[in-house]
Amino acid sequence: MTYTPDAIRHVKLSTARLPLATPISDAKVFTGRQKPMTEVVFLFAEITTEQGFEGMGFSYSKRAGGPAQYAHAKEVAETMIGEDPNDIAKLYTKLLWAGASVGRSGVATQALAALDIALYDLKSKRAGLPLAKFLGSHRDSVRTYNTSGGFLNASIEEVKERASQSIEEGIGGIKIKVGLPDSAEDLRRVAAVREHIGNDVPLMVDANQQWDRATALRMGRKLEQFDLVWIEEPLDAYDAEGHAALAAALDTPIATGEMLASVAEHERLIAARACDIIQPDAPRVGGITQFLRLATLADQAGLDLAPHFAMEIHLHLAATYPREPWVEHFDWLDPLFNERLETKDGRMIVPDRPGLGFTFSDQARAWTTDTVEFGRP
Repeated sequence: MTYTPDAIRHVKLSTARLPLATPISDAKVFTGRQKPMTEVVFLFAEITTEQGFEGMGFSYSKRAGGPAQYAHAKEVAETMIGEDPNDIAKLYTKLLWAGASVGRSGVATQALAALDIALYDLKSKRAGLPLAKFLGSHRDSVRTYNTSGGFLNASIEEVKERASQSIEEGIGGIKIKVGLPDSAEDLRRVAAVREHIGNDVPLMVDANQQWDRATALRMGRKLEQFDLVWIEEPLDAYDAEGHAALAAALDTPIATGEMLASVAEHERLIAARACDIIQPDAPRVGGITQFLRLATLADQAGLDLAPHFAMEIHLHLAATYPREPWVEHFDWLDPLFNERLETKDGRMIVPDRPGLGFTFSDQARAWTTDTVEFGRP
């Protein structure tokens, strides 16, 4: 069978604002560093080829950065027109050079992430395979834990109720937020949830970078009694040395990495042995191309993997990781898509639909605030 070259005919970019039903607060709000989160801003990318294949991808931002991602993507996306969509690495390099003056991390590569993810979606659809199978999966389901029910704006009774609901829905673990100015209240909330769900349900906590080194060590020691799966982001995301010292001092594993915005930043984390569980975010580090580079480094270092947010993308990527990973369950993005992911017996099932297995909903289109197109429809 001979390969027939294809070419990108059309690229459509859109920006959309997803409103949250309730303003969300983690420790950064209670320490005065951020305001409650009321929406998530998305960059959607849709690519069509001359042979009629289509791919979709997205990136996102919380609180700030969405308009900047969209603006940068608009400046570089036209360079894809006429290129073979199968040459993903070549296209990624071309996009990087098109925007080279603004660097290779942060907004610059987060804007590229939506396009890169769309290319992988398109290529795996062309092959007729789910993305995980296209990349080479190790499993057809991934351990999952819920985060969206454990924020600090919720009372402990609400957190317990949502934990029970998650477990009933087949979700395996529960993560709750900590990092309040009152550490005693953190411990009371963790104790209440542990008592409520029992000792057999995996429990994680997330301080969202709000402890200093001394507080993190003290709290880490006090939290040992709860047999946590991990303590997440106890320190500033860029304090690799502090995380390394904490990981060496505690029995409870340390997880971090979600706020880092490039492979290079994660390389420093890995080199410092700063965590036991690494938590990259494909849209934040620049897409699937970059995530796969990072995952190889993490596996070589013997780290476990628990990607951050965007389960619609990360389920597939986690399924390809050699070590048994976790995937984070958030229901916030459900209105954007026509399809849903299945959870059963503590695991999230990789969909059998080709590509990512998602299509944008009418609601996603309704929340779209601007669109730009390149090439021929």
